[in-house]
Amino acid sequence: MDSLQLEAAFTSALPGDPESGNHPRQVHDSVWSKTYPTTAGSPVLVSHIPELTSLLGVDVSDPQCAGFFTGASIDKNSTPYSMRYGGHQFGNWAGQLGDGRAISLGEITDKQAQHWTLQLKGAGPTPYSREGDGYAVLRSSIREYMCAEAMHHLGIPTTRSLTLCTTGETIARDVFYNGNITMEQGAIVCRVAHSFVRFGNFEIHAAFEETDLLKQLADFVISRDYPHLGKPCQAVYQQWFREVLNRTAGLIANWQRVGFVHAVMNTDNMSIVGQTIDYGPYGWLEEYDPRWTPNYIDHSMRRYCYGNQPEIALWNLYRLANAILPLFDTTEPLQEVLQEYRSTYDQTWNKIQANKIGLQTYDSTDNTLYESLWLALQTVPVDFTLFFRQLGSITPDMTELEAKAQLEPALYESENPNAESTADLMQWIQL
Repeated sequence: MDSLQLEAAFTSALPGDPESGNHPRQVHDSVWSKTYPTTAGSPVLVSHIPELTSLLGVDVSDPQCAGFFTGASIDKNSTPYSMRYGGHQFGNWAGQLGDGRAISLGEITDKQAQHWTLQLKGAGPTPYSREGDGYAVLRSSIREYMCAEAMHHLGIPTTRSLTLCTTGETIARDVFYNGNITMEQGAIVCRVAHSFVRFGNFEIHAAFEETDLLKQLADFVISRDYPHLGKPCQAVYQQWFREVLNRTAGLIANWQRVGFVHAVMNTDNMSIVGQTIDYGPYGWLEEYDPRWTPNYIDHSMRRYCYGNQPEIALWNLYRLANAILPLFDTTEPLQEVLQEYRSTYDQTWNKIQANKIGLQTYDSTDNTLYESLWLALQTVPVDFTLFFRQLGSITPDMTELEAKAQLEPALYESENPNAESTADLMQWIQL
């Protein structure tokens, strides 16, 4: 594993916490804290993504591999760390949050000269763990490991999964939050991304009026992940914010495309490079329901339901704009960019809508066609994904019965379809 040549770009460029140890604490005037993973008892490499291990030069046959990707062995060039950040959770400022169970090992440059950060999720407590234990279990680790790769291959920007290891430890979990504790197998996902910096990284410095750190972090992110913008100045900061907004709008439009619901769109879960990050209680639409969320905590408010995701992204971008305001003399540059969000989002979403019903281009004169489709899909129990697949099987010369037969695999009541419930959908197909 010595051949990986880890770098310490983040920790070398930005001020760290002078206090050592993994114990929970309030951190000030720092961007990160040195954090050593808890040594796994009997680490085993369970799975890896060959595409990524090859790209990054990881030798999975190396006997030290499982130990490395569970934190049992630390590279000599590595400064393992957890990031300090804050965030708005469910619309309210939550103060200091930080990497509660994530420890970054350092950065690596791949065969295509792109940089990646290697991060262990579930490797034990950090200074930001608060009341959590910092560990992860196999059940939730598999969910993140698989979903991140699924999203990547669906063409959606995301953090990615490199390895999945078990630790040989058992972790206590209240699976159904009913007081019944069960012991589960511990696991660690090594996830990789070009950056794990979030909106909340900037919010914490703004909240504590750490303007110098805010600027240092912004300059680092620009030089590292937006180098084409040039040397940081107010004009560059504005263009950087515009690119963050554009990436975020495009990301959310693509979530909507596949029916993905993140379910915890707090500002500390929003990537500064426009990637899907932190797979917790995510889910996928089955039948089309704009108010659906897989997060039981959000069932009463439905703040982060499927239909709200585009507007929540804009709300979060306003929080980021407020955080980076000290980089500007006036609010106008940020306000100008924020006004572009809806047109930017609509541009991507309208193209997606057209493609989903088989049109090569979007025409605003077809808006009635799109609006009536989404209304019709709410009146009949039809699978969101299968409906659009089956729609491609319908041809203009088909009768209504023939068209309905093509849709039957997508209908939850396909064995005995209710004619009344499918009437709106069939009427839309005839438009």
